[in-house]
Amino acid sequence: MKAPLAPLSRRRVDTILSRAVAGFGIVFGAQAIPAVLEQYAYADPAWAATAIPLVYASLVFSLLCAIAKRFVVGAARVVAFVYIAALVTWPMFVSDAEQVQAGDHWLYQLTTVATAAAAIGFRTRTATIYLVVVPLMYGVIRAFPQGGTGPVELGFLNAVYAIILGAAVLVIVTMLRVAASTVDSAQQTALSRYSRAVRQHATEVERVQVDAIVHDSVLTTLLTAARASGAREQKLAGRMAADAMRHLEDAALVTPDDGSTVRFRQLADRIGEAARSMPVTFSVRLRSVDARVIPAGTAQSIYSAAVQAMVNSTQHAGGPEVKRWLHITGARAGHIEIVVGDAGAGFDAAAVPQERLGVRRSIVERTASGGGEAEVVSTPGQGTTVTLRWPAATRPVPFDPDAGDSGAAAGDGGDA
Repeated sequence: MKAPLAPLSRRRVDTILSRAVAGFGIVFGAQAIPAVLEQYAYADPAWAATAIPLVYASLVFSLLCAIAKRFVVGAARVVAFVYIAALVTWPMFVSDAEQVQAGDHWLYQLTTVATAAAAIGFRTRTATIYLVVVPLMYGVIRAFPQGGTGPVELGFLNAVYAIILGAAVLVIVTMLRVAASTVDSAQQTALSRYSRAVRQHATEVERVQVDAIVHDSVLTTLLTAARASGAREQKLAGRMAADAMRHLEDAALVTPDDGSTVRFRQLADRIGEAARSMPVTFSVRLRSVDARVIPAGTAQSIYSAAVQAMVNSTQHAGGPEVKRWLHITGARAGHIEIVVGDAGAGFDAAAVPQERLGVRRSIVERTASGGGEAEVVSTPGQGTTVTLRWPAATRPVPFDPDAGDSGAAAGDGGDA
């Protein structure tokens, strides 16, 4: 699983902030137009014809970039730099330095716009410096004759007021960015852990599959071939060897969870055919085997586990005289249950060594890898019952041997 290429929360927050600040700049710029028209005569015509269009063009440019989500940071910096340029050059181009200008200069009404743009376009430290220096520059310039000879106290108060407003904007921007970055960091960490867990799960599933294939297809075939004494056993060993080769080849090509499905009837037929191929007789009975579909990987896991249970019974329960049965049941809500049992020798499950793969790997873990569960009940001298259920944690109605049969004894050639 791949992590996002870019932090989503931070990007969205930056988009919202940039659009809000750009729109905020347009509104304040519109409010400053009456002051611009009123004070136009105080400025040098060349400066007014240059500075005013540049300031307003930078505001429009910032809004367009914010909407398009292109060059947003650069556009915010353009607003900040254009404002500084206009502020610094303003006292140099006044028409009459001796004339006292009443009220605040129109640039003052855009001071907060400039500091907000700096918060968007610069790092926090640089934006903080801009926030303090630019309003103080306006206060100092306003007190000089070229700035209109305004009261010093008024210029200082205006600077402090602009700093407070700009600081509020900077704090909001910084807090939202930090919060968004924290969310993105947590998301990246969670995705990284999830990806690692998925890889570990895939490795575990592959390990279980390899263990089961080795036991089901290779070891079982070798043991059967070694014990084959009659023609039927030798034929079975040859068939199992061919199946083992095909199984190993298919295992390298199958992709788990590829979305393919099989019908329950097909799975039941495969298991019944496997029962008929055993050198001993299994009584096969079916109930509610319908056309419901199950994942192909799950079907393969259940099939392999059921076959292994029958092979174990064939090899360890006793001779042909031992009663053996295979019950396949389709319950409601799509649940299925497969029971492989015998009345043979049985075994003590607690005494099975860890290195023995038959029950633990090829039955229990193989079924679990397909989303099901396996229950093995065995008593020495009384036999063994292996119950496979899918999905896990289901308890279908127990199969009643005395109920109407829909199958026949496998050894007698009945349909499975």
